[in-house]
Amino acid sequence: MKQQKTIVITGASDGIGAAAARRLHRDGHTVVVVGRSPEKTHAVAAELGVDGHVADFTCLGDVARLAADLTAAYPRIDVLANNAGGVFGDPTKTVDGFEKTFQINHLAPFLLTRLLLDRLIASQATVLQTSSTVRFAGKVDLRDLDNDEHFDAVHAYGAAKLENILFTNELHRRYHASGISTASFYPGNVATNFGSDTTSAIIRFIRVLGSNPIGRRVLLSTPEQGADQLVWLAEGTSGTDWRSGDYYFRRKPTKPRNAQAFDDDLARGLWERSEELLAGRFPA
Repeated sequence: MKQQKTIVITGASDGIGAAAARRLHRDGHTVVVVGRSPEKTHAVAAELGVDGHVADFTCLGDVARLAADLTAAYPRIDVLANNAGGVFGDPTKTVDGFEKTFQINHLAPFLLTRLLLDRLIASQATVLQTSSTVRFAGKVDLRDLDNDEHFDAVHAYGAAKLENILFTNELHRRYHASGISTASFYPGNVATNFGSDTTSAIIRFIRVLGSNPIGRRVLLSTPEQGADQLVWLAEGTSGTDWRSGDYYFRRKPTKPRNAQAFDDDLARGLWERSEELLAGRFPA
């Protein structure tokens, strides 16, 4: 019998987050649904009869409020699945002054994890990051995390997904001895609303192919298939079913196809730079 856990999933109002929430709920876990859209988030929460929390990751104040609400509501958090993300079009600054892709995909989940850190350590929790294939991610430049110098929508997204892996590695290095386990994973190319807000020609081309029944069947997996690794990692046990700090694809530890993913100094530098960017805003 599976151990019953309290599992917080961001980006759970649609796509693989919603699919994972449904499956984990069926398996008897206490699932907490977090999403940006009030309508979609409350609809999924009502469907499952679980708690739903609305937070827009383009506003770090929302992230801080979410962390406070989660801390107040749940004495234990066994799994935090940082699943929210997206690829967008032209460079856009958030209300906090950061490039939208960077903030939503990296800085907001970094802040959420940091603000929940005491609760996660006390719970001996697992922290999961939904990443991507980072083969074409280019490079993470700590001096230009907002991609101001050479913005490209696909590169910005790929860099952010690479940052997810680096964050996972550094979180493992810093806090595994305190009881936190971490993993990042690539869910595959999934047929969801992902990329619906982008003006990127490449992403729009992929979405057009995915809208065709044949293209969808050949190129894309279903949200349920994409959610499989999130569910497997969330229900599993680090050290027994999977290894903390690793990157997974199809339930197997995989080497990311980007040399920067193995750069421990870069992972440490990204953590420190992220702390600098948040300094004085939201004390941990």
